[in-house]
Amino acid sequence: MTPARQFVIEADGGSRGNPGPAGYGAVVIDPVTGETLAEAAEYIGVATNNVAEYKGLIAGLRAAKALVPDAPEGPDAPDGGGVRVHVRMDSKLVVEQMSGRWKIKHPDMKPLAAEAARILPASAVTYEWIPRERNKHADRLANEAMDAGKRGRQWEPSSSTAALDTPRSSAAATLPPVSGPPGDAAAGAARARAALNRPAPAATATPQTGWGAPDLGAPATFVLLRHGETALTPEKRFSGSGGTDPELSATGREQAAHAAEAFAARGTVQEIVSSPLRRCRETAGAVAARLGLEVRIEDGLRETDFGAWEGLTFGEVKERYGADLDAWLASAKAAPTGGGESFAEVTRRVAATRDRLVSRYAGRTVLAVTHVTPIKTLVRLALGAPPESLFRMELSAASVSTVAYYADGNASVRLLNDTSHLR
Repeated sequence: MTPARQFVIEADGGSRGNPGPAGYGAVVIDPVTGETLAEAAEYIGVATNNVAEYKGLIAGLRAAKALVPDAPEGPDAPDGGGVRVHVRMDSKLVVEQMSGRWKIKHPDMKPLAAEAARILPASAVTYEWIPRERNKHADRLANEAMDAGKRGRQWEPSSSTAALDTPRSSAAATLPPVSGPPGDAAAGAARARAALNRPAPAATATPQTGWGAPDLGAPATFVLLRHGETALTPEKRFSGSGGTDPELSATGREQAAHAAEAFAARGTVQEIVSSPLRRCRETAGAVAARLGLEVRIEDGLRETDFGAWEGLTFGEVKERYGADLDAWLASAKAAPTGGGESFAEVTRRVAATRDRLVSRYAGRTVLAVTHVTPIKTLVRLALGAPPESLFRMELSAASVSTVAYYADGNASVRLLNDTSHLR
């Protein structure tokens, strides 16, 4: 009997915005020599991290299948179809779902998982989670693909430098037979580690965030302060960046003063950034004066442009623009009447601002004085929640929320809608 061909696949995907411009990368490796046998990368337009990661897996499996063209397709082919593949990814979601330990609930993930499962027999593929720092080759390919997409081009193998800083062991090794149920990550973990001459982690299921996470240093911590109350706030009128720029009311100025005292007592804020709109600049100014800091204006933190709805109540918008309001409530891509911004547009703007600020203030605590939609968007993206979650969060005037951003790209929501400083 001809021995099965054996491969290791490392795959990754990324999105600059989540959702945002996205790409994937995958590499097929000879487990005996460590040689790169195939690379794949592609810019896929606007997508989420998880979609890009699944597409990276699919590309890696297809690249491995192409090296054994006579291997049968489909999850039910017997004896692995003459091929054995060990997939290594830093996506806990993809690894656990493809291993069968986590249910696939998101409608965008189900067809991608099904497509990946059809490429090779289930008995031929095992999965292992690895930390991001051990997935540099695929990560670099994904970033090269995104960089190419930013220039309006697709990734080309001839211009790739992904493998240059990813040395591999050349020590010969063979993979022991697969044991355990099909798709089980633990069954093949030792095989791939031996093949690549890498030490086993203490536990392959260690999460990237939480108690078991490695020490990644101090995160960039965003303390998100919604501006104080204006005359429009108690009446729940649309107040964005499309023409209405009210000042703080007397109540709003009192709220800003309370926030300033609270931040002074904590002594943790090191920098202050603010939306350019007046209500935020006034709120930020009160805190800055108390802390002795300067305020940097960030246009990306401005509120949504609500177009023709500016200054109107929800009821008034429903009466005048009912069909447009229904569309807006149903889809993040729908914009308010009269040239306003959709939530999808706001998400791209806020995510770009977030990425720039995280890079600038790595390891520091930044007070960001902004509005309802930018704060909810930052929290939503940190949680990986769907767009409709924007309608399920409460944010009071002058409330405080906090998100920490770590060096490995993960985020942690630490606080939401805290108003204790106002009581």
